[in-house]
Amino acid sequence: MTEKLRWGVLSTANIGRVAVNPAIRISSNGVLRAVASRNADRAREFARQHEIPVWHGSYHAMLDDDTIDAIYVPLPNSMHREWCIRAAEHGKHVLCEKPLALTAEECHEMDSAARTNRTTLMEAFMYRFHPRTRKVVELINAGVIGELRFIRSAFTFRLTRLNNIRLLPDLGGGALMDVGCYCVNISRTVTDAEPVEVQAFARWHEGGVDDTLAATMRFADGVIAQFDCSLGMERRESYEVAGTDGSLDVPGAFLPGAGDVVIHERHGRGEQRDHVVPGDNEYRLMVEHFADCALHGRPPRYSVAEAAGNMAVIEAIYRSARDGGRPTPVGRVASV
Repeated sequence: MTEKLRWGVLSTANIGRVAVNPAIRISSNGVLRAVASRNADRAREFARQHEIPVWHGSYHAMLDDDTIDAIYVPLPNSMHREWCIRAAEHGKHVLCEKPLALTAEECHEMDSAARTNRTTLMEAFMYRFHPRTRKVVELINAGVIGELRFIRSAFTFRLTRLNNIRLLPDLGGGALMDVGCYCVNISRTVTDAEPVEVQAFARWHEGGVDDTLAATMRFADGVIAQFDCSLGMERRESYEVAGTDGSLDVPGAFLPGAGDVVIHERHGRGEQRDHVVPGDNEYRLMVEHFADCALHGRPPRYSVAEAAGNMAVIEAIYRSARDGGRPTPVGRVASV
């Protein structure tokens, strides 16, 4: 029998229900064994509805379950640090929803716990595992747009429930933390570099989080990246990379899905070429990669240091936005 990672899911959150849990089920090297909730009735009903063999009425009970190898953590952002560290201390590998933590320093603490306990920890930015993301990076590196100069991205959607946890500052809510983090991440991914300075402006929700935010990031080599994110606008999800000789436009950027997807390559007013990329389930690719690393002791493609770098940029963006848009340096991230 093929060795498989035995997964438990820490909470009945929607992202697990609709995306990650099904991906674990269809993965080649994992099995979805258990779900936990702080409400026993909710855990029991969730397990029944989704045919999960084991349910636990507390998070602690899940961590004490010796038949679980790895934990998927889709808890609110403010709870990531605590439960990732607790899971590591119980010898569990952890795939944690993005953003990995509230600060870069928390990322370091979580990484230290994983290293001490010889467990695998990875941030769940699933879009990076989709074939189209790799294709975009390949095209840039091949020089099809010349020298990279500018990146523009957007990720917005409109919340309809005022009690949504994304609007609660104590839980690590806000547009930048929820969807803007993708824009920060794709900018760092395609440049393979860290911005040195940011400038940002925000519209603040009455609860205290950023409802809408726009930011500019400046990289040391002169590349500039701009993005906007929002919890109060119609859905927009795209990025564009532009260089001296052309540009690449990527629609439906972060949830491309299993169908064929396209990259629009443009050169001036005339030539346009569409690169059609066969789709795939980015969630399945992510959990399979993570399981392979956990089962065979291999380092994940994306390290905790990379996640800490994303958080360092996000922290600088918030400092700028809260200071009236003052240009703000990005703090140096200590090596992990």
